[in-house]
Amino acid sequence: MKLHIPAARAAAILLTVVSAGFSGLRAQAPAATSEIAALRAQIQELAQKLTELERKQQQAETAAQAAARVTMNDRGLTIGSADAANSIRVRGLVQLDHRAFFRDGSSGTVNNAFVLRRARIIAEGQFAKIYSFQIVPEFGGGSPTILDANLTLSLAPSLQVKAGRFKVPVGLEQLQSDAWNFFNERSIVTNLTPNRDLGIQVGGDVLSGRLNYAAGVFGGVPDAGSTNNTDFDNEKTLAGRLYATPFRNAKDSALQGLSFGIAGSVGREKTAAGRTAGYRTDGQQTFFTYAATTLADGRNWRLTPQAEFRRGAFGLLGEYVVSAVNVRAAAAGPKTELRNKAWQLAGGYVLTGENSAFGGVVPASNFDPAAGTWGAFEVVARYANLDVDDNAFPTLAAPATSANAAKSSAVGVNWYLSKAVRASFDYYHTRFTLPAGAPAVSSTPFLRQNEQAFITRFQLTFCPEPNAVSVL
Repeated sequence: MKLHIPAARAAAILLTVVSAGFSGLRAQAPAATSEIAALRAQIQELAQKLTELERKQQQAETAAQAAARVTMNDRGLTIGSADAANSIRVRGLVQLDHRAFFRDGSSGTVNNAFVLRRARIIAEGQFAKIYSFQIVPEFGGGSPTILDANLTLSLAPSLQVKAGRFKVPVGLEQLQSDAWNFFNERSIVTNLTPNRDLGIQVGGDVLSGRLNYAAGVFGGVPDAGSTNNTDFDNEKTLAGRLYATPFRNAKDSALQGLSFGIAGSVGREKTAAGRTAGYRTDGQQTFFTYAATTLADGRNWRLTPQAEFRRGAFGLLGEYVVSAVNVRAAAAGPKTELRNKAWQLAGGYVLTGENSAFGGVVPASNFDPAAGTWGAFEVVARYANLDVDDNAFPTLAAPATSANAAKSSAVGVNWYLSKAVRASFDYYHTRFTLPAGAPAVSSTPFLRQNEQAFITRFQLTFCPEPNAVSVL
């Protein structure tokens, strides 16, 4: 039986008062003096035991508080309970970019400018061991918004249920953290994949971690789109992904770092909100848009085979995406299914010998000129191609203002000053193909020539462990 200390102490005081009463009785009953003395001794002994018990409880509480884990490192600030059942972590991501465009003529449409690309404070927590949550507000770019807000129930490594707002499990590069892509900007391929949406998903790792699966039902978003935190129609989208790493446990195999899979989605969309707002270049300029009157109306689907290979300092990533959407030129117009396609191949090599990883490069030593250490350096290269279905022109999109294809080449250098600090220097060259019927001089000024952009990024991030698929 557990005794509550304050109540016990009150009982001891009461017994002391009773003892005093017995002292008064001693004058009236001399024969009971010896019994009263014995009772008083017992009461004093009990009071001493209660005092000792209170002292031990205070020591236990102090020890428990000291055992609670509070850590601050390159993965953020973490406060956790002594039994590791409950914790909260505060992380962050800040990216400052400078975009410089070359040979942009006299159009005046492109500025060489500094951009606060991302500024996030990430709160993650766990309670009762099996529940976890994530809240990610975004302060970079335009107006502040909630990027991610979700709850996960982890019943087992093979069965995790997630609900809320998070990344749809389709695009490989899209699923990688914003902090650890090879390049400052994701490739033009991600124009065809969904970003974040509201939904419920089940997933996990099976076959000793060699196969990851995810499947969920979502509100549905267009290409490159994210939900505005509410459904815009009654339709829903099913999305799923299978991703295998069959040789991950074969330590002596040259294929240990090989991963591959397939992902896709299917649903129905309606209204102008159901089709993309536009496809962007690496320099974040829009090179394709539908006509303002074009409406989504009917089934859409995506299919993307994808693969990745990591071996020591070398990393390679590739994916192919087909995105189909049914659209009308106007509410009463005929329905047309468009199939837009894209693919990319990107690779990197860490010159200083550290391992290439999906979750970023961890330098063997931080940048410290006094100690003669310079962090880690990685060189990267990428080629990507996106083709818009020719049937989009001229009724669904205007030939005078949009391109029907973009081919992008990119090279860059990443400097990891520490696990938390990174500087990146990327050069992008994008060539456009104009559709049949386009005028000799496009109405969109930057489409009149190739896009040449040099983007420099300075990044500070408190990040998760390498190799983890991240939603940042």
